[in-house]
Amino acid sequence: MKPRARLPHLLMAVGMLYFLIPLLWIVIAATKSQADLLSSPALWFADFSLVDNLTALFREDGGVYGRWLRNTALYSGVSAAGATLLAALAGYGLARFSFWGKRFFETALLGMIMVPSTALVLPTYLILSNVGMVNTAWAVILPSLLSPFGTYLIRVYVAENVPVELVDAARLDRAGELRIFWQVVLPMIRPALTTVFLFTLVSTWNNYFLPLVMLSDADLFPLTVGLTTWFNTAQQEAGTRVLFNLVVTGSLLAIVPLVVAFVLLQRFWRSGASTGALR
Repeated sequence: MKPRARLPHLLMAVGMLYFLIPLLWIVIAATKSQADLLSSPALWFADFSLVDNLTALFREDGGVYGRWLRNTALYSGVSAAGATLLAALAGYGLARFSFWGKRFFETALLGMIMVPSTALVLPTYLILSNVGMVNTAWAVILPSLLSPFGTYLIRVYVAENVPVELVDAARLDRAGELRIFWQVVLPMIRPALTTVFLFTLVSTWNNYFLPLVMLSDADLFPLTVGLTTWFNTAQQEAGTRVLFNLVVTGSLLAIVPLVVAFVLLQRFWRSGASTGALR
């Protein structure tokens, strides 16, 4: 292989190491006791204490980690499903219907993609506080239901992969618009739906600033806020009882559902775009 051809492979290898080393560290660190975590080499195993760490993790503070895990699954699952449905409806409408103001909505959609979500947290807090939704699950779920990027992605995907002739044929067969959407369009855009679902799932699962601002009850915290609270407590209580090993173990456990979701849903990316036409 020529030296010039090796350069892309070398850069790819460096990039893989850059992302794999932190993951490798957290896997190894989660198997260590508190004492070994602070004294043993970072990327080398010590006495295997993963089972003890998991047991202590779910017993700490009356089992609050389990509540944080359930909260995170609830917020992320409802937000991902709702955002995917809304994005599919809006994207299909923008791609296949003509109405007054369509150009304005498409331009505004592109503009909303450019706005960082963190910039909208404080205005959203003021709005939700006026309707009494602060410190509730809805304060995290409702802002996460809107996905400008997902809407634009599905709008482009529908325009490129859903033939107009197929939709017109369904209308000639006297199928209603809702039936066309559910039975013809949705099966054909599964890869786009899966992408929007996973993007929203990951962003909501990893969201920190929004629940930090919206929630004050520790029983409503997601994993991001809860583990950060433990980490800050560990720093403040250095020299007495610390929680670093529980924070690391909880962080590793928080990754597992996302990995499982990607593994289970990746087959939909390989599904053919003509699935709906066969129905």
